[in-house]
Amino acid sequence: MLTCIIRYDIDPTKRAAFEQYARNWGQCIPRNGADLIGYFSPREGSSTLAYGIYNIDDLAAYERYRASLAADPLGRENYEFAMTEKFIRAEDRTWLARVDQG
Repeated sequence: MLTCIIRYDIDPTKRAAFEQYARNWGQCIPRNGADLIGYFSPREGSSTLAYGIYNIDDLAAYERYRASLAADPLGRENYEFAMTEKFIRAEDRTWLARVDQG
């Protein structure tokens, strides 16, 4: 099992748009093959740092998931929403493997 942590640098004046984006992924991600842990938006401290976190079996499953997500109408719409509204200034993914459970 792998955990993907997506770190977002968001425009703090467009937090509501990011939160709509996150709610849309809340529908898309599970139905396309990943186990969504959640999306997290800033409240205290940094006003620009947000996260999306999900689990997936392995990198092969991730490739299948990405293909499925690209074919999902809401997934395509959500991607376009982000490109049009420009609330994400930067995004990066970190892949982690949980090691405390043997």
